[in-house]
Amino acid sequence: MPSVVYIVDDDVSFLTATRQQLQLAGYEVLVYSSAEQFLDQKRDESRLGCLLVDASIPGPNGRTLQARLHEAGSMVPIVFVSGYEDTKTVVQTIKAGAEDFLAKPVTYDVLLAAIERAVARHDVSIKLQSELTALRARVAMLTPRERQVLDLVIRGKTNKYIGFELGATQRTIKAHRQKVMEKMDARTLVELVLIAERLGRSAL
Repeated sequence: MPSVVYIVDDDVSFLTATRQQLQLAGYEVLVYSSAEQFLDQKRDESRLGCLLVDASIPGPNGRTLQARLHEAGSMVPIVFVSGYEDTKTVVQTIKAGAEDFLAKPVTYDVLLAAIERAVARHDVSIKLQSELTALRARVAMLTPRERQVLDLVIRGKTNKYIGFELGATQRTIKAHRQKVMEKMDARTLVELVLIAERLGRSAL
């Protein structure tokens, strides 16, 4: 399935030319004349692609669209285009995570390169999200006691200390610890700590 480029722009000539260029490059292209129209359409967030949006479209502008997508948890990268250079808008959108900000008229090579970078970043984001989902599923398999042991292990506590804290023998703690390693698919303590760091303490 080809990657998809969503274009949100009310400039008909830009839409037409860009759609043709990107389709020739192998992308599926979906166009929208406003931010509201784009937001009203259901999208497959796992579909590889990016969003190309005019920063100054009428109605909710590009910055507002970016904020609303962020609030919705969207991972689709955004490439902004604009007919004039507004330093404040450029800084705000890039700080908020935009992939790029291009000034119109933009050459085909520059546009295509920005879109390729955005799609590549989306690919990485999707894979990372998939890995995190798998890690959270492993944590969900832990019993409440195993979670307690995990929390203390990644804080560097010894079996003796953990046993004292939880009122259990070192032998019991060792068994719990082994179960934690197996369920989390960690071969070493280092791997277990790295997994915990990726998930964040709140997820454990």
